[in-house]
Amino acid sequence: MTTFGPLFVPRELLDVVSGRAWLEAMLEFESALARAEAQVGIVPSEAVAAISERCDPGLYDFDDLLERGRAVGSPPEPLVRALREKVGGDAAGYVHWGATSQDVMDTASMLVARGALDLVLVELEGVTASLARLAEAHRSTPMAARTMLQQALPTTFGLKAAGWLVAVLESRGILGAVRERLAVQFGGAAGTLAAVGEHGPAILRLLAEDLGLAEPVLPWHTNRVRIAELGAALATTSGVLAKIALDVVLLAQTEVDEAREEIGGGSSTLPHKHNPIESTLARACARLVDGYASVLATGLEQEHERAAGAWHAEWEALSGALAYTGGAAHAVGQAVGSLQVDGERMQRNLGATDGLVLAERVSFALATRYGRAESHDIVREAASRVAASGRSLADELREDERVGLSDSELDALLDPATYLGSAEAFVDRALDLYHSEGT
Repeated sequence: MTTFGPLFVPRELLDVVSGRAWLEAMLEFESALARAEAQVGIVPSEAVAAISERCDPGLYDFDDLLERGRAVGSPPEPLVRALREKVGGDAAGYVHWGATSQDVMDTASMLVARGALDLVLVELEGVTASLARLAEAHRSTPMAARTMLQQALPTTFGLKAAGWLVAVLESRGILGAVRERLAVQFGGAAGTLAAVGEHGPAILRLLAEDLGLAEPVLPWHTNRVRIAELGAALATTSGVLAKIALDVVLLAQTEVDEAREEIGGGSSTLPHKHNPIESTLARACARLVDGYASVLATGLEQEHERAAGAWHAEWEALSGALAYTGGAAHAVGQAVGSLQVDGERMQRNLGATDGLVLAERVSFALATRYGRAESHDIVREAASRVAASGRSLADELREDERVGLSDSELDALLDPATYLGSAEAFVDRALDLYHSEGT
């Protein structure tokens, strides 16, 4: 993640999942633990002050902690030793009282995730605001709907943008719900908290309150549902963003040219290129998130009360999934925030099939006379002749005696702007949802 991260992810997002962020979160746990245990009478108040004063990330080198942590498989153990050395005196004996390394790392992961999610959610707010503007501005802009990458029938660009909008709103809601479930971890060596006697539940509650995290029913050392669902939520969100990015890439193709990013990327050799770079970066980010999320999902299978490897693999994967989801959100925000939409080109492309894009409409119009199946066959036969003759669908239909429609009736049926169904109503429903969520 560190080598190419700045290419894909804004610096602010990289910072919140950096080694410094993890170090701050681990020390935040140690300080909060001392305060909680002082409240139940385990740690003297003077020791709390000494411990908290030394929970300053500027006093420690995270890279050095990682190197020293290799011998024990995680960074908290060398951190705790360093913290005790810096606290010194009698207070040093109260550092990390009753906790285990996984308590430190799991709680730190929740704090890091919360900070990163807050930034991701802000990025998504920008995306939804831009999509709402596009949906409203192009509520009635006709374009070809495409199924299997082929023109199907008319829709509006507003409805396409509204579809993007609703998907982002839904994924944002999933992320918000997962954020509320981020929980403190405090279980001690094997989840019993025997070292703190009967005070375990009270300390757990006080820790949760102090750190602003959820209080779990019990320690979750090898219950990784929270981690897996966080990974799934991030993969869902990045996937939704990748779908938008893919649509923009396809719309920006030279032969389609219906929408393009305002600031396109150039080429090292082709002076004329206007590449959809933001959308490209978003799609790359989403693929990386998928990989990281799969690591988090496989972590559900763990041995007894402490995992041998699955837990350790989570830290890098969690940082990556958070960062690259944020990268995807930022890139899509840039792409749709200044997306250039060419309504005239959309109108011209609707005519590219010589009327075939309205074949369904003609079929339904004839159904009242011939029934659904026969009318479908009549129009299908006419459509097949269009490809062979090079003539329009209207011309082929006029020569079919079974059709029996006047020129004016055919012209009306083959007007894309009048066959948009409930597109505009659905745009309004999407915008109502957007505004109801207070954004």
